[in-house]
Amino acid sequence: MLNAMPGQWSGMTFTSFQFGIFVAVVFGAYYLAPLRRFQVQLLVLASVFFYGFGQPELLPLLLIAVLGTYVCLVLAFENRAVWMPAGIVFNLGLLAFFKYKFLFLDAGAAQLTGAAPIDFLLRLPLPIGISFFVFHNISLLVDLTREKRTARLRDVFLYIIFFPQLVSGPITRAAQFMPQIVPKRIGDVAFVEAAKWILVGYFFKLYVANNLNEMTSYMDFPLYETLRTQDRWLLVFLYSYQIYADFFGYSAIALGLGLLFGYRLPVNFNLPYISTSFSEFWTRWHISLSTWLRTYLYIPLGGNRHGRVRTCLNLMIVMTLGGLWHGASLSYALWGMAHGLLLVVERPFLKLRGNEAPALRVIRMGIVFFCVTMLWIFFKLPDFDHALGYLKGMFIATDAPNPPKLFTNLALLYALPVIVQHAGIGALVAGRLRRWEPYLYGGLAALAHLEAGADSAFIYFQF
Repeated sequence: MLNAMPGQWSGMTFTSFQFGIFVAVVFGAYYLAPLRRFQVQLLVLASVFFYGFGQPELLPLLLIAVLGTYVCLVLAFENRAVWMPAGIVFNLGLLAFFKYKFLFLDAGAAQLTGAAPIDFLLRLPLPIGISFFVFHNISLLVDLTREKRTARLRDVFLYIIFFPQLVSGPITRAAQFMPQIVPKRIGDVAFVEAAKWILVGYFFKLYVANNLNEMTSYMDFPLYETLRTQDRWLLVFLYSYQIYADFFGYSAIALGLGLLFGYRLPVNFNLPYISTSFSEFWTRWHISLSTWLRTYLYIPLGGNRHGRVRTCLNLMIVMTLGGLWHGASLSYALWGMAHGLLLVVERPFLKLRGNEAPALRVIRMGIVFFCVTMLWIFFKLPDFDHALGYLKGMFIATDAPNPPKLFTNLALLYALPVIVQHAGIGALVAGRLRRWEPYLYGGLAALAHLEAGADSAFIYFQF
């Protein structure tokens, strides 16, 4: 395991049989009357077990991250000006060490430094979820010291490592989560809402994302060299649907699991592909990350309070760092920088928008979706040369004597749920078609079980 590639996860995925048993056991014990006083401790232990099941050798790191943050938090109540920045630097240092060290070191070298203990540390795999729990740590330091509200160590542990959101978010602000740490009763559980979120999440992951993954795997190098030009275009759009279904599915399952244990996590997606501007897209896509970046980076940088040039610079800084947050890669940096540039370019035109015609809204929606989809190429292919190679083949006819057979009709069938969802079927079912809702969810469950694609890890596990 110590030689595992960054982002690998050998633990319990949300779609595994073991995870189902794990949740059932924890849920059963959680609401037992004799254990009600120890609900927080039980969830902490369950979360430690969940994380350790995949990366047991990195549990000490998780412990160091939490305890180090807690010590800085306690000290910050005495001297916020010193210890809050110290806690932030501590967490960003952990993130930088594990995520960006190979920007400066050759990962393939037999000896990295020549010192065995240091080489051992440098070769530790990327801890799963480190990008998410580091952001939780920073939120904890900023929010609680600003409100001058102390927190017990067990509560800090729960906020940072709560297992439904530990590996891939959503990123929950401390000010949102900490007040929810109160005794829970099974009679207060929103079972119907939780079941809906979990069922929809599994459907989008198993039926949509996993089936599309079998096709979009041809986007990887060197497989994409066997593709025809038209197939490259098809796969880019399929990946756009896949990454949404995959991450929306994970977030929906996490939200439903949180509800089962009495915690409401933030909604992470709100139909992003119907956005008519790039700024709107970032209020609908990975909402918890966008909110975190705005609250803890964009606003402290000055936001839009210091003139047009400074605002544009702040947008570029935030989006570029947001790209690098996903990984130490030129492709990720350019992906974030391109989104920042799009936000800057469109900004003067947003004020000119009025009551526009429906046709114009559709055109704007199409432009935003097209640009977002094209940029996913740099997300899918972190190696910049591979991304350029894929792009080149989209505009220059390639010689592929034996191209793989891609079934367009089947691709549309798997992508259709994303399209239908964005067309507003949810609001329709919740309204005039409410009586058909049980049949809809029954159909989703049947498709998720009978037509599930080959098992694949959640895309955001690598971050």
